[in-house]
Amino acid sequence: MEMSSWWAHNLHEATKAYINDHINIPINPYGTWTLSQLTNDLAHEIHEHLQSIGAYVRAQDVVEYLDRDEQWMKLMDYRWIQNHCGHKCSDVVDYRQNVFLRKWAAEEGRMHSWGTNLEEICSAEQPLCVWKSRWVHKNTSAIPYAKGEGASLMAADFVSADHGWLQSPDGKESVWVLFKAGKSRDGYFSNEEILIQCQKAMDIVQTSWPNEDHMFVFDNVTTHLKCPNGSLGIPKVGTNWGVEVTARNLAGKIIYGTDGKPSKTKIRMANGTFKDGSAQSLYFPEGHACRGVFKGMATILEECGYSNTSNIQAECKPNFTCKSGIPQCYCQRMLYNEADFINVKSTLELACDTCGIGVLFLAKFHCELNFIEQCWGHAKRIYHQKPPSSSEQDLETNLIDALDSVTVEQMRKYAQRSCRFMNAYQKGLSGKQAAWATKKYCGHRVLPNSVLAELEAARI
Repeated sequence: MEMSSWWAHNLHEATKAYINDHINIPINPYGTWTLSQLTNDLAHEIHEHLQSIGAYVRAQDVVEYLDRDEQWMKLMDYRWIQNHCGHKCSDVVDYRQNVFLRKWAAEEGRMHSWGTNLEEICSAEQPLCVWKSRWVHKNTSAIPYAKGEGASLMAADFVSADHGWLQSPDGKESVWVLFKAGKSRDGYFSNEEILIQCQKAMDIVQTSWPNEDHMFVFDNVTTHLKCPNGSLGIPKVGTNWGVEVTARNLAGKIIYGTDGKPSKTKIRMANGTFKDGSAQSLYFPEGHACRGVFKGMATILEECGYSNTSNIQAECKPNFTCKSGIPQCYCQRMLYNEADFINVKSTLELACDTCGIGVLFLAKFHCELNFIEQCWGHAKRIYHQKPPSSSEQDLETNLIDALDSVTVEQMRKYAQRSCRFMNAYQKGLSGKQAAWATKKYCGHRVLPNSVLAELEAARI
């Protein structure tokens, strides 16, 4: 080849490196040829594949050819990651189909709907107005990047497609909260603050729209699902069934320890309920030799009508693994399946019950069912168009302007889209099928009965 000894030495080293590591492909940094020769090999293989198809080829033919062999993806430093999709989890789907959608369908006939021109339609004497609530986060940057270490602002509000953002008709009262989250700022929004906001929301809706019934829809998250302290639950075996709660003084203020963290204390668990509605104490009463001590799961189950509970083990091991088809496998499972343990209401539900307002928790991982998500998305798009600023005052002003830009007409369009998804799931469609059908019938509140045949024809 009439090349210098230096060239031969480099070629020798590159060849040895390739023999030791076939993934490490040598690249020539000189001239116009700066890619691995395998790139040209790929082009030749694709070319031969297209020639084998015939005179008429499609771009999809290239996609399908590359999809058959993963070596080219590995060559370009891609790797396959199996993501966990909570949307398809069996417990999530079961809640969506058998709890959320059933309750929604039972009340849907009383809800407002909207015609082609988004005019309001409702024939119920006492219509039901649905309010949805959620948090949204804004960074100081006008670009909606992921949450960072810079100053941020959280916003919480209720929204209805009937009346818009929740406020009194004269605009003097509202429930929205602007919150500077962080340890050194406003702290974090707790269940107590959510209850305060919810109580204010109930006061406004009952005063402003007394001729309507109301239902609040919340995200299915721990902060919303928190039950009162001492509620029935299944703690670890051997804990005397005391419930650990945050310690508070007589004024209701949190007591902090020397380490700066909230102190904890234990309280008794609340009474259970027999089938006849009477209370069942979980602790031995006064006058008993073991007064105040937890009775034990076997004794509690015997009081509920079970027999031979002393011969049933307390918990399955390892990791509470139970054999299928054995309903009385262990005491903890039996108690957990009792109606009074299952039907413990959250603090939000209890607060709304006192005012006659219904509560419905959304299915997890189903943001498409909550149209407030699209309202937040609309507001973020407007916020993105604002000039960037490092001022917290500008951040707050831009956020308020962005939220105010979402009109009631746009909210109704978003609500109709959520209703189409609900109708799709009621017809038994999967998430992918529901997205396809919702996009095709974008002007409808419900999907036609022919949608299943159309999905089959489209092979979706």
